[in-house]
Amino acid sequence: MTVVVYKNQKESLDRLISRFNKRVQGSRIILEVKNRRYYKKAKTRRLVRASAIKREFYRAKREKMQYY
Repeated sequence: MTVVVYKNQKESLDRLISRFNKRVQGSRIILEVKNRRYYKKAKTRRLVRASAIKREFYRAKREKMQYY
């Protein structure tokens, strides 16, 4: 989970920082840290099934709208 960025010759510090930020965002470290910040209660079986049904419904709806 570590991100390492080496400075190239004739590269400005601003460019190095922007490259580092891009790598960090690409590795999704910040997203993972934000998700782990607070405890989340595990979903019950009923909620998992309900969310799966909703997800399938919206995927089918999106697929149907794609061909119009």
